[in-house]
Amino acid sequence: MPEECFFMDTHKTTRSLPQWGMCPIFEDTMWLIRCAVFIVCILFASCAAPRYVPEKKFHREELVQDYDLMTRILQEKHPSLYWYTPADSMQWYMNHYREQIQDSMTEKDFIWKIMSPLLHQVHCGHTTAAMSKGLTKHLKGKRYGSFPFYVKVWGDTMVVTGSQQPDSVIRYGTVIHAINDIPAAEIIRRCFEYLPADGYAQNLNYIRLSSNFPYYLENILGPSKTYTLTYSQGSPNHSRYSVNAFVPVKDTTPAVKAKAAVKKQPPPRITNQRYRSMTIDSTGAYAYMAIHTFNRGNLSPFIRKSFRTLRREQVPNLIIDIRNNRGGKIRLSTLFTKFISEKPFRVADTVYANDNTLKPYTRHFKGRWLNNLQLFFTTHRKRDGLYHMGFFSRRLYKPKKKNHYNGNVYVITGGPTFSAATLFANTVKGQHNVTLVGEETGGGWHGNSGVMLPQVTLPNTRSRFTLPLFRVVQYNHVPKTGTGILPDWEIPPSYPAILKREDHKLKMVTDSIFRSGPYNRIKASPSRKKGN
Repeated sequence: MPEECFFMDTHKTTRSLPQWGMCPIFEDTMWLIRCAVFIVCILFASCAAPRYVPEKKFHREELVQDYDLMTRILQEKHPSLYWYTPADSMQWYMNHYREQIQDSMTEKDFIWKIMSPLLHQVHCGHTTAAMSKGLTKHLKGKRYGSFPFYVKVWGDTMVVTGSQQPDSVIRYGTVIHAINDIPAAEIIRRCFEYLPADGYAQNLNYIRLSSNFPYYLENILGPSKTYTLTYSQGSPNHSRYSVNAFVPVKDTTPAVKAKAAVKKQPPPRITNQRYRSMTIDSTGAYAYMAIHTFNRGNLSPFIRKSFRTLRREQVPNLIIDIRNNRGGKIRLSTLFTKFISEKPFRVADTVYANDNTLKPYTRHFKGRWLNNLQLFFTTHRKRDGLYHMGFFSRRLYKPKKKNHYNGNVYVITGGPTFSAATLFANTVKGQHNVTLVGEETGGGWHGNSGVMLPQVTLPNTRSRFTLPLFRVVQYNHVPKTGTGILPDWEIPPSYPAILKREDHKLKMVTDSIFRSGPYNRIKASPSRKKGN
């Protein structure tokens, strides 16, 4: 054994080591490793994120820096900043909200009082403000004092659909006409001034308010310790009622130790049924297919299998429910369209970005260089100076021959129908066997902005906003009037249906199908071993 590695200690030892000593090189190596581990631990400790303080006040200079960065990015990178708001008007709004920035604002104040009302003026449903990761994590699972009732909102109407605390007066189905002497219509109008929308299509914002009215009321109109309601309950007579704000009560009951350790159950598994499903009515008259997203749910095999089943069973009517479909992957929306559309189609007439790079703001974007790579390799500059993604506007998609559906199709749409879901709805609208049913979509009919939707993080407050990088003009687009896709058969919310807690739109469609019976099995597309 080499002498430099081990030695026999036959004399007085200076360390309590075994008989065989340690190699000096090995000793030095171990010492270096210990030092390295110590340094790494120190670095991790110094890099650990401090506890988030929601009440933190920011200096006006910090807020202005964040605001100016946001407006510069919008002006240089947003493809549709001036689509609905002219450049001079947008500049006025930018100057106005910059002047509204005050010293000692919290992140929450900055988002709701400055960022949100400015981004509303873009009239783009994808251009949205978001809380920092710290604030999001801090608020997760917490409940705060707020308006005690949930409501369904449409038009200028508010109907109570839930309560955060027991109340003997305000029951399910109560119509609220005013809160603290502010008419319901005025409350809705004020809330809409802080919420994003494609053009002037506000149906998605009705759904937002209906899903969490206490949250929006508190952040937009401000909190209150008491609320005075003007209400009615099935009669033209109005009454007044005062109620305290909901205040969550902390559970102070001392915890009792379990005698035996209880194994923690894993969270319930999220199945693909949450994202898409199809059932065939027992009469065979219709099939109901719900597609809630074009992102998840192993969708491609589901689409192919479903249309194969429809051909095999020869179902004469198909109800497609995309009311809650906020979009997703264009390729999946296109695949779905190919089973319904009878004519060749394109995804869009025009898809372009302002630039083929995020520079000089790359470091503020989530995805950073990956976004730059995609922009660089998927676009090319045309004479108009814009960077076009020609793939979507050039390629012509042909309808499927195998398992193509030829029966009657009812597509149920609503406010959350958005983005890639509107591409599908626009393509099949007007087809002789397709009827769009329900409400105006939240996604724009003429077009919208999207394709790539990276988030931008502002350096001081860490507040975020989403910036769509491409303008998409729909295939065979209608004039730009700011509406969503309008249904062929409009079915608005119904107060009697809310009282009955029934799906009014689906019921009307199925009733119509049964009234038009008896049903003959459709002539199905031939089954082929090979096809499109």
